[in-house]
Amino acid sequence: MPNPVHAGRLPDADTPPSDAPLPDALTGHWVDRRAPRAARPFLKLARIERPIGWWLLLLPCWWSAGLAAIAAGRPYPDPWHCLLFLIGAVLMRGAGCTFNDIIDRKLDAEVARTRGRPLPSGQVTAKAAAVFMVAQALCGLVVLLQFNRFTILLGIASLAIVAIYPFMKRVTNMPQFVLGLAFSWGALLGWSAVFGRLDAPALLVYAASVAWTVGYDTIYAMQDLEDDVIAGIKSSARYFGENTQAAVGLCFALAGLLLVGAIWLVGGGILAWAGFTAFAAHLAWQVARIPGATAQEALALFRSNKWAGLVLAAGLALDGAGRAWTGL
Repeated sequence: MPNPVHAGRLPDADTPPSDAPLPDALTGHWVDRRAPRAARPFLKLARIERPIGWWLLLLPCWWSAGLAAIAAGRPYPDPWHCLLFLIGAVLMRGAGCTFNDIIDRKLDAEVARTRGRPLPSGQVTAKAAAVFMVAQALCGLVVLLQFNRFTILLGIASLAIVAIYPFMKRVTNMPQFVLGLAFSWGALLGWSAVFGRLDAPALLVYAASVAWTVGYDTIYAMQDLEDDVIAGIKSSARYFGENTQAAVGLCFALAGLLLVGAIWLVGGGILAWAGFTAFAAHLAWQVARIPGATAQEALALFRSNKWAGLVLAAGLALDGAGRAWTGL
């Protein structure tokens, strides 16, 4: 096992250069092909070439916005809110990942998949990364300030969970649960942005998002099982072991049940239920593919949650308009 590579040192022979795609990044992404070389390490700190992260942060926002629109009797979610959530998800996911990489730079140097990241490979110093993180967070604050006062305070409260997440893989076998608490926060914001408060449907979709996150991030952690054992990194995939399929299935089933409760409480119509049915079927398909999955297959399953979540978001968003047109 190679020694950890600290910030400020030149990368070793096993570390990809700054213009090489990282193992779990999209191939041929514009960050690797067209971005200025000096900017590439910072764009990679923000995971711009790995958009699945901000999609998974965004989708609970859109689910909640769709549920809120149904509850308020509106034909569709507020487009301005949905755009703000998109921008905020990209910015805050980038800030969170930068913070995570600052804390984890020594651990990342011991894992093959993360060894080439900008900090452990020495492409960016910890100080420069910290400045970049603050800049992203301040831009995210500007987005947050566009909402009502309750939503602003609620959004700021999420920073406490974001701050403790990087340390969880050192102290608990379920860091994915803490990730879920952070990544699902938008399920609260989408509702509060409309009503200025939290109600049962918002809490149910938040809990569903947490369960969904634990499930899909356990699939993601299957990529690193061998290296995590060597580095002493805790994860739900290590904890569940041979029971990973059953555990992920249980997480996804719980997410489904909680979503049923949320959709029922707001009086969802046929399109909301159609979106949910497609979402649930996709999750069942993922669970069936877990046994014997290679690292690349696990990554593909993880990424496919974008489409599962988008189908549900579309069903919820179109439900109000569909009922106005059809009366169903």
